[in-house]
Amino acid sequence: MKQRVGEPNTRYTTVSIPITLYDRIKNLIQGTGFTSVSQFVIYVLRDVVANMEQEKMSSTISEEEKKEIIERLKNLGYI
Repeated sequence: MKQRVGEPNTRYTTVSIPITLYDRIKNLIQGTGFTSVSQFVIYVLRDVVANMEQEKMSSTISEEEKKEIIERLKNLGYI
């Protein structure tokens, strides 16, 4: 794994995607705030992983626990 300059605690690895998908993403992000395909892919993967983790957690907690978590998030200003 390699480490990028300016990001002392973050390590990276390489993931391969088909060139056709890379090209589609490159065209898609033109004119957006994304400066690279990697930046966009990281953004999308973080969102997908967070959603999957939330779904997994939701299926293993009781309704009462879920209500408590939602209330805590509201009190913290996240919801």
